[in-house]
Amino acid sequence: MNTAAHGASARVASALLAGLVLALAAPAAAQDWPSWRGRHQTGVSNETGLVSSWSPEGENLVWSDTWVGRSTPAVFDGRVCANGRTGGGIDEQEIVACWNAETGARLWEHTFSVTNTTVPFNRVGWGSVTGDPETGYLYAMNIDGHLNAFDRDGAIVWSWRLAEDLGRASGYGGRTSSPIIDEDQLLLSVIGSIWGTLGGPPRHRYVAFDKRTGQVRWISTPGGTVADMNTQSVGVVGVVNGQRLWIDGNADGHIYALKTRTGERVWDFHLSKRGINVSPILVDDTVYVAHSEENIDESTMGRLVAIDATGTGEVTTTHERWRLNETGFGFSSPLAHDGRIYIIDNSANLYAVDAQSGDVAWEFTTGTVGKSSPVWADGKLYITEVNGNIRILQPGLNSATELDHSRLSVENGRNAEIYGSFAIGYGRLYVTAESGIYCIGNPSAPFMATTSAAPDLGAETAPGGPPTIIQVVPAEVIASAGDTIAFEVRAFDAGGRLLGTRNASWAVEDLAGGRVSANGELSTDPRAANQAGAVVATLGTLTAVAQVRVFAPLPWTENFETGRPPHWIGGGGSLAVVDQGGNQMFRKGASRTGIHRHAIYLGPSNMSGYTVQMDVMSTEQGRRRPDVGLINSGYTMDLRGNQQQIQLQSWAAELRIREEVDFPWEPNIWYRLKLRVDIQGARSLVRGKIWPRDATEPAEWTVTAEDPVPVRQGSPGIIGYSPIDIFFDNISVVENQ
Repeated sequence: MNTAAHGASARVASALLAGLVLALAAPAAAQDWPSWRGRHQTGVSNETGLVSSWSPEGENLVWSDTWVGRSTPAVFDGRVCANGRTGGGIDEQEIVACWNAETGARLWEHTFSVTNTTVPFNRVGWGSVTGDPETGYLYAMNIDGHLNAFDRDGAIVWSWRLAEDLGRASGYGGRTSSPIIDEDQLLLSVIGSIWGTLGGPPRHRYVAFDKRTGQVRWISTPGGTVADMNTQSVGVVGVVNGQRLWIDGNADGHIYALKTRTGERVWDFHLSKRGINVSPILVDDTVYVAHSEENIDESTMGRLVAIDATGTGEVTTTHERWRLNETGFGFSSPLAHDGRIYIIDNSANLYAVDAQSGDVAWEFTTGTVGKSSPVWADGKLYITEVNGNIRILQPGLNSATELDHSRLSVENGRNAEIYGSFAIGYGRLYVTAESGIYCIGNPSAPFMATTSAAPDLGAETAPGGPPTIIQVVPAEVIASAGDTIAFEVRAFDAGGRLLGTRNASWAVEDLAGGRVSANGELSTDPRAANQAGAVVATLGTLTAVAQVRVFAPLPWTENFETGRPPHWIGGGGSLAVVDQGGNQMFRKGASRTGIHRHAIYLGPSNMSGYTVQMDVMSTEQGRRRPDVGLINSGYTMDLRGNQQQIQLQSWAAELRIREEVDFPWEPNIWYRLKLRVDIQGARSLVRGKIWPRDATEPAEWTVTAEDPVPVRQGSPGIIGYSPIDIFFDNISVVENQ
């Protein structure tokens, strides 16, 4: 951590505006900024007395720390927290850390090896962390889908590995949306498979967790087949017509309004032919949101739209208030202030738009690549740009005046990438970049760490009337054979308002040996094999279901003679059990469109110290051959068809681990693959083996890798990548001996 000296530096700001610098002013109302768009979810802070200039060399720089940031920090509970990247090469990891907001002292940090993802470091911003002032918890979704809740001291309170536990998909460039805290829930948007239906396409799902325990409250899938596998929209919560709504963009190109406590769809608006990356804002009863892809009703690209949020059902043609066409707002989310909408296009041009009419008042160029969102405070706009540019602007009626312009760089002089926006808290500005984390403000001003009041979202209609929907909580369960799980039923009225818990009738479906008591306690059979089923609650004419997966101790075997395993997670497209000469096997079909990469997880994510093995055979199409392989604790053994190689890897986009061995293998021949991972102190030893199924297993491993930053847990899995038929059989998972 470095505390910078107060030195003079060359300023880009006009000397005529030097008198506007509020270097000695103290903030009038110190606030926090616990989530990426601030306490009010709008990108607006009410703080005053903020500085109008700064320098990375010292002027108005309170403190900085060495940091490779990829997102917007959260400021709450006297701390500033962020996620980013640390190390390089084989040591490269994701890191979550918290600092003392006043001094910059680093309070704690956690590093995570990135697995099971093709999200790269240098293409898009990563999801921002979210703080909860009530509990002091910090929530972070890693780029590979690990969702963690940290307490004030940095201890992990609860965790989900969303790919392995809930079917979150992975793909190049995205799915790193930020969590939202609303009341006692954590709300999160993910793209993934619906487990138990491996033949279905990926869908965009909305999930509500209990923020204290991590229990899944509900999962909603309001949309259709995804049009884009990379969407980063972060929703907004507000009250419209007395009803609490979560409004968010979807990978099918729609905007959905859901009841926050149940996930029921209230309305949807079709905006784009591809997925939505821009986050909406809600002002009174109007939603403002944008995109930069092809519009649904004409051949133009991009649109900023104002939507009347008071509707129900499909409102695309009935509730549009205005539109601004042919605008490339694909990444930056809007803010609203004093009758204006401010938003940055993909080329880093800032637009001021009349909130009532959609007319453009003025434009201002802030750089060349716009992927961050503007922030308003103290009569100024604070703006970052990908190529290291930071600007402070004073917006006016017909134009904006540049008060300050700084450019961040890294050691070799290259512009430092900035993918996050400013966070404002306690009279200071906080921002992360590839070059560090910076606290900007008047060093002489008193520091006050205060907690802002929760925003007033408007009055909800009081709960009342009969229940119209019930929930079984937890809604998703991963259990070991012999476990006992307690469920409860929550009832809600027509407006999605909680009426309380209820006594219901209970039943068990498809869980061999499972029994549920009259008070909702499920007892699983300790002798049962791996299985999946449901616990069903009935209250009058209402029913609700909790999905349950139960896993027996190792060893496991699967030869598909009884059909498709219902407890497997992931997949999509043409995945099915087929008969080949009287033998049942699993096939990844030759899908011609859509996503050809499939990762299927066979067990819970907390497994370690095991070996996974399978038989595999592929077809070929011309000169094209597939990639196929095994997953063990986040490490992948990839049989690369076109390259005729065996590769051990971790973090496919960065290839943190990459050990390759030439291996000529042929289509239409069965091979046996084996992958073993051993944790040996501070390292992991990863070993893979392949041989023709009908031959004797070789004594030596085919390929070996060591990892000095080991992945210690993870589900076993299988992968298939290509629009070509791949066949799997005789899968086993055994403890290492």
